Amino acid sequence: MSIKIIFIIPFLLLTLSANERIISLSPSITEIVYALDKGDDLIATSDYSLYPPKAKELKNIGSYSNPNIEKIISLSPALVIGQEFNESTLEKLRYFKIKTLKLNLKTISSIKSSISILAKKINSKNADKLLNNINNAITNTPRSKQSHSVMIVYGLHEDLRNGIYIAGHDIFFEDIIRECGNTNAYVSNLTSQPVLNYENVIALNPQQIIILHSHATESQVNIKKALKAWYALPTDASKNKNISIIDEDYLHIPSHRIALTISRLCKEMNK
Repeated sequence: MSIKIIFIIPFLLLTLSANERIISLSPSITEIVYALDKGDDLIATSDYSLYPPKAKELKNIGSYSNPNIEKIISLSPALVIGQEFNESTLEKLRYFKIKTLKLNLKTISSIKSSISILAKKINSKNADKLLNNINNAITNTPRSKQSHSVMIVYGLHEDLRNGIYIAGHDIFFEDIIRECGNTNAYVSNLTSQPVLNYENVIALNPQQIIILHSHATESQVNIKKALKAWYALPTDASKNKNISIIDEDYLHIPSHRIALTISRLCKEMNK
């Protein structure tokens, strides 16, 4: 074997390896890449990428809202995948000639579209399976016999004076409320993730309140005390004892597992 061939072979191997080096900038993207059966191509991801469990073994590039650019570059990725809020990071990486892909994971429709785009980009044939699961969840979910207004709240807190984050418009939670046959209690068009105070909640007067709680990140919250605070607000939801807490690890993640979120939330709205 000539010296020229000896040098060419390692170069080809490195090139092939580089084509499979993917960095995900968010837990949602990490989940989708694994679901598309391309998890072995991932070399790093952001904080809170906990699913599937194997994702915990990946190198960490920092916060999904403010990742470490130097660390990403040092890993020599062939592709970095982010969301719209990562545009500043992706722009910097493109300056260094690193290929990037930006996905929109806000609504059910955009999540489905992004799964197809990503599958094509990374040569996966699993997209149809994931999309069918989402479509089946929508088709088979029970609808409310009587439509009512629903407020979805992010996080459980004992003190309701410090800002209440809820699901607004143009976001997959609102899509799910509609798919379940109900209406979003939030009627303003100002933002997709508004912050209210308790007076705003009283003014909206939701007929049902669903609180998305994470014991992993809110382990210090006294659940009984927090619920008591919510039931103290004069709303139809409190009057009719229609306030509930859900703690599932997939609820906040706009990935293929939105199929589970659709089923779980619709079940809660139609008890």
